[in-house]
Amino acid sequence: VVITGGLSPENKDLISQRQMVLEELEHLIAIAESSKIKIALEPLHPMVCGLRSVISSLAEANDLLDKLNRDDIIGIAVDTYALWWEAKLKEEIHRAGNRLLNFHVSDWLLETRDVRLDRGMPGDGQINNPLIRTWMREAGYKGPVEIEILSSLDWWLKPPETVVRTICERVNY
Repeated sequence: VVITGGLSPENKDLISQRQMVLEELEHLIAIAESSKIKIALEPLHPMVCGLRSVISSLAEANDLLDKLNRDDIIGIAVDTYALWWEAKLKEEIHRAGNRLLNFHVSDWLLETRDVRLDRGMPGDGQINNPLIRTWMREAGYKGPVEIEILSSLDWWLKPPETVVRTICERVNY
């Protein structure tokens, strides 16, 4: 999984940074091909564009991969926490089709306290994870569902057996 990085303090040109991501991915593709691995580009929520990823939507990721034209090597990681807000998410998931390599699930809490480390367990927040999972299946995704709970203020403080039990109860809700 590749997260592109944000803007450097010296560079506030988002367009040129996205172009640089395209060029860097071209280099990574050659390395991945020689290593016989696949790359999954993970777009992140726009709230972290400046710091963590200049690719902030599935539409942007699909556009980038269209330019690269190497679906045999590079695809997409869909993270519901990062993409649930996207207006044409269903269409973009279907557009991604065979590019879908990973599926990460958690929940956006109504009163999130930390954009990165206050994710909810599926069913605790605003994301319709079952619907998004249906779209993933319709688009041909057959891989695992990864429950990705980055939760320093809640779930990380609970006993591991409680966390795992809750994940097992909710993964198919």
